[in-house]
Amino acid sequence: MLSMAPILTGGEGELVKALILGGTTEATALAKRLAGHPRIDARVSLAGRTKNPVLPPLPTRIGGFGGVEGLAEYLRAEGIGAVIDATHPFAAQISANAAAACARAGVPLRLLTRPAWAAGAGDRWIGVPDMAAAALALRGLGDTVFLTIGRQEVAAFEAMPDKRYLIRAVDPPEPMPALPRMSLILDRGPFTVEGELALMRGEGVEVVVSKNSGGRATDAKLEAARRLGLPVVMVERPSGNGVAELHDVDTAVRWLEGVG
Repeated sequence: MLSMAPILTGGEGELVKALILGGTTEATALAKRLAGHPRIDARVSLAGRTKNPVLPPLPTRIGGFGGVEGLAEYLRAEGIGAVIDATHPFAAQISANAAAACARAGVPLRLLTRPAWAAGAGDRWIGVPDMAAAALALRGLGDTVFLTIGRQEVAAFEAMPDKRYLIRAVDPPEPMPALPRMSLILDRGPFTVEGELALMRGEGVEVVVSKNSGGRATDAKLEAARRLGLPVVMVERPSGNGVAELHDVDTAVRWLEGVG
């Protein structure tokens, strides 16, 4: 159980109980900044999709809330005064639930998210709206495909089974996709350009598939693809929920300090 710190009211200096919906490097960085903060009593929630998550230095709960109403009830019961959604940019369901639950509970919410990547000179990006379209986009491209999309949606590429797939994820897909030629790399970023170049050259990668996650932890693959002249099938982010965005930890801390 998480501690039930009292909520002080009455203006300047009040203690704000904050919930961070985590799972990203930004969430971990924010948790480190808030550990021991004199005015913000923060805790972190992780969805539990990664088997061995990097735990933040704050009280942490793992697992879902039971949908919108479950999260709204948690916010009310715990006296949460502010929520930071620092989940992955593609965690669309979690973010939608957070927006709806905070609206029901009357709790202010901000989205802490990294800016999306943008194609530059020398990039050969093929933009697609979802993973099904990414699989179809491989038709006519190279044989060896580097999937850098995590583990949850690799089954979409069963629609294009004639390719050779190199799948990189933190944990193995469950269930494993029915792909006749498949190799699995279990690894966690950040990655270096030199390491990505060595991997792509060694495996003979001809095309990269990526989500437009943004951030620095995994952008080395894009620089490596650019240097090698490889096409990148880029899955664009899902549409947002109208929640105001924060793009760095300092801004998130200042926003929390101003809640009350």
